[in-house]
Amino acid sequence: MYWIFVSLRTDCGIEGVGEVYAASFHPTVMEKAIEDVFERYLKGHDPHHVERFFRECYSSGFTQRPDLTMMGVVSGLEMACWDIIGKAAGKPVYELIGGKVNHKLRSYTYLYPENSKGEYDYDNVELAVECALQNKERGFTALKFDPAGPYTAYSGHQLSQNDLEKSATFCEKIREAVGNSCDLLFGTHGQMTPAAAIRLAKRLEPFDPLWFEEPVPPGQAEAMAQVAQATSIPVATGERLTTKFEFHDVLKNRAAAILQMNLGRVGGILEGKKLRRWLKPITARSPRICITARWEPPPAFSWQRRHLTS
Repeated sequence: MYWIFVSLRTDCGIEGVGEVYAASFHPTVMEKAIEDVFERYLKGHDPHHVERFFRECYSSGFTQRPDLTMMGVVSGLEMACWDIIGKAAGKPVYELIGGKVNHKLRSYTYLYPENSKGEYDYDNVELAVECALQNKERGFTALKFDPAGPYTAYSGHQLSQNDLEKSATFCEKIREAVGNSCDLLFGTHGQMTPAAAIRLAKRLEPFDPLWFEEPVPPGQAEAMAQVAQATSIPVATGERLTTKFEFHDVLKNRAAAILQMNLGRVGGILEGKKLRRWLKPITARSPRICITARWEPPPAFSWQRRHLTS
């Protein structure tokens, strides 16, 4: 796992920064991919022309279809363009795409329980409870954790009885500790079949989580819809999807109630804005939007930074 931040600098000296979220390839490969996309589609162009940039990249190589790696690169470069546009105008970006709507936005935190050695221990329910209480005191009203077992290359599968029991125990103990002061956000990594996800959801429903995240692998909207229709817990998905077209499949199948677009992958700020405008025309039960942002990465993670001049 890694983070890549890209920096663009205009001829007049304005610098913009964006994040490329594309973890399919090694950072050295992504570095070359970012340079390639920049050289072909952005160098020498006006950074205000983000729609042109998106369309040319989306259609690169006779494709015109969602591509996670390309859209990760596009997202970071497009984000950096908006940073430049905002600085040139002397305005925050939100003032340039419709203006402020909310004065505050609710945020959540992942639980990072530490043992006595200072190591992260995600399997110890007592440490998770302690961490939950600490974050409650910090002011967070939503806490995310994912005790259902690790992401694997062989998902989806049925969970073991131990994993089912462990997941229910985490929800029970954390709910007892924080009461109604915090929502519980149950994360998974798409590791279940629909039948397995429904079995797990039934065990979690008594603790009323705010969401059940990505219960089946991404790109399987019909399977995810089976889960959504069988549980009272809102299904959430989106951080592994890109462009409005992949989200359209989720909306068309009513597969999720909460959409978690990742601005470093979805196609950039403007693509995210377009997706938000789609919601009510597509479905009467308009899903909520959750913007995925990351902060405080564990120390073992590394990041790369590239400076490109337009």
